Order: sequence, then structure tokens, then C-alpha cells
Amino acid sequence: MSSSYQVIARKWRPQTFADVVGQDHVVRTLRNAIERNRIAHAYLFVGPRGTGKTSTARIFAKALNCTGGPKADFDVNDPVVKAIGDGSSLDVIEIDGASNNSVDQIRDLRDDVRYAPTQGKYKVYIIDEVHMLSNQAFNALLKTLEEPPEHVKFVFATTDVQKVLPTILSRCQRFDLKPIPAELIIARLRQIATEEKVQVTDAALQCIARMADGGMRDAQSIFDQMISFCGAQITEADVLDVYGLVAAEKIAALAAAVAAGDHRRIVALVDECDAAGRDLVRLLADLQALVRQALLDAIAKGGRSELLGGESLTTEQLTRLLDGLREGEGSVKLGLAEKINFEVTLLKAVEASRARAIDSLIKELAALAEETPAAAGEKKKD
Repeated sequence: MSSSYQVIARKWRPQTFADVVGQDHVVRTLRNAIERNRIAHAYLFVGPRGTGKTSTARIFAKALNCTGGPKADFDVNDPVVKAIGDGSSLDVIEIDGASNNSVDQIRDLRDDVRYAPTQGKYKVYIIDEVHMLSNQAFNALLKTLEEPPEHVKFVFATTDVQKVLPTILSRCQRFDLKPIPAELIIARLRQIATEEKVQVTDAALQCIARMADGGMRDAQSIFDQMISFCGAQITEADVLDVYGLVAAEKIAALAAAVAAGDHRRIVALVDECDAAGRDLVRLLADLQALVRQALLDAIAKGGRSELLGGESLTTEQLTRLLDGLREGEGSVKLGLAEKINFEVTLLKAVEASRARAIDSLIKELAALAEETPAAAGEKKKD
């Protein structure tokens, strides 16, 4: 029995520039380059996982080699475009940098680039995770990358640009793909749900987007798993149970308890989350995100925010609170007693937010000292 099932992340992979979500700056530049015939010989796509690096590279290859191309608005039913999409095109060569990272393999590539394309106008080499190439492999690629034949284009993708040699970077046009905003992820998942005939609540979509952390592929994979678990109806409670997340209301309640310095309430909420089998590492990350929102709110409003449960906290207090939460990350993730370490992290963060910076205290005392003699002089005159 043959199965034609395809996971959502593959089924809904972008096929044209119009399908790419959240990377308008990249799409616009590539479209303009094609329309104005200013196509460079090497491109580097940099960004976190699941943000569309390889998908954009494939779409670019389709635009370059489509019938009558290069053209940005190509026909998805064009046989050449279809061949590139299913990986059977001889002119678009995808290479995994992690498993083809030796100097010998790059030398073979350097020899192959001399041969003309068979169907399209260009031979396009897409090298994924290019930072995994060895230094010797990078050096073997340099001369070809600097002066490739006119029929050859290189597209590199990496999640760790710091490991790519500067000599490679200087020969490429670099594009930074950013994490995709949650609202765009939610909109895309809602579209997929409609097409797949799945009913999913807005709260559930918000949970999935929160977990995906800016990665569309991660969001689609999570959504796929939830369909397998729930069937055609998905609620927030289902997502929370499967992934051990804490509801947004409870995160807000914990943030309010931390802001108020209510130790008893903090311990009680942590007990509830732990008893329900929630992921405390993820809870810490969500808590940090909420405190960061309050910090940005305080900066925007001139120094104070009441976003955390109505408590009025200064920019300094919120900065210290956020720093305290960040310092405890390692012990919560890697420590033996996760719950205890989490509680200690929260309580330390409370104490840190209550402490005063010595320089701000000195400024306040100096200001008071300046006011005191003036006040005393006025009393003597009376």
C-alpha cells in the first residue's frame, strides 16, 4: 500500500516569490535584480532555521531558469519549474554543506561548473549550511566564486554566518532573513487550516506561533503534529497539554507575582505548573518575553510601566528583573533540580529588582542635599 501523504511543511513550502512570508525585503531585491537584469554571481542567505532560506533559493533558481526567463513571475506549471521543484533538474544542483564538506568534493564541483546547462540559462548551485565546509574546501571554492563562468550562479544558505570565511562573504551579496512575526505565522496557519478543513482556535494558533519562535517550518511541523493528535478540532488546551506549555493567563499571573514580590504566590504558581507537567524552561523564556515587553513599555512611557499586573516598575527595576531571569537560564536548563532552580531564579530576580543601583542612589542623595540647605535658609528668614 503506497502512501501519498506529505507533511504540511513540505506540502505548503513556498513555490513562488508571492508565497514567501515575512521576508519582503529579500523578495523585493531579488525581483528587482531579475527585472533589471542585475543578477549577481553569488548570493548568501543568512537567518534562523525555518525562515525560508532554501525555499527562497529554489524559487530564485526557478525564476532564473524558467521557460523564457529569467523572470520573477514564472508559471508554476512550466515543466522546467516543476523539475526544479521536485529536484530532478540537472541545472539546479543542491548540495548539503554538512555532508559534502571535503576539499575533494568542492574540487569536483569546481570541475563541473565548466559545463554548460542542459535546459535552462544557468547552472545554479545551492549549498545549504555552507558554514559546515572546511577551510580547505572554502579556499578551493574561492577562485571559482570570484570569477565563475557566465552560466553559473551560486546561492549559499547558513544559520551560522560567523563560521563563513570573510573571503567568501566579500564575494557574495548577503541577505539576512529575519524571524517571522507571530501574526504572519498565525495568518499562514489559519490559511492552511482552512484548506486542510481543520478547526483551530485563535488561542491555539497563538500558542503554536509562540513555540515556533519565528520559524515558519517549526510552526507548520507543530501544527501537523496537533492535527495527528486532535484530528479536525484543535483547542488551546490541546496544544498546552501536548507541549507542556503554560497558558498566557498563568504566565501573566506569575509575572504579576514576581513584580509584586509576592513570594508565597510565586511558589504556589510554580507548584501548580510543575504538578501539571509544564515545561519550566519554556515558562522561563515566556516570562522573560513578558518582562521585556514591560521594559520596552517603560522606555516608551518615560521610565515606568504597569504592564506586569498593574505594579508600577521603573526601567531600572525591570532591567534588573530581566537580568536576574536571564542569569538563571543555565541552572534551570542544565541543573539536576529543575523546579528548585526555577524557584530560586524567580526569587533572586525579585530581590535584584528591589535593589537600587549605587550610582542612581548617590544622584538622589546629592539632589536631596542640594535642596536641604535652601529649605533651611528659607526657615531662618521666617
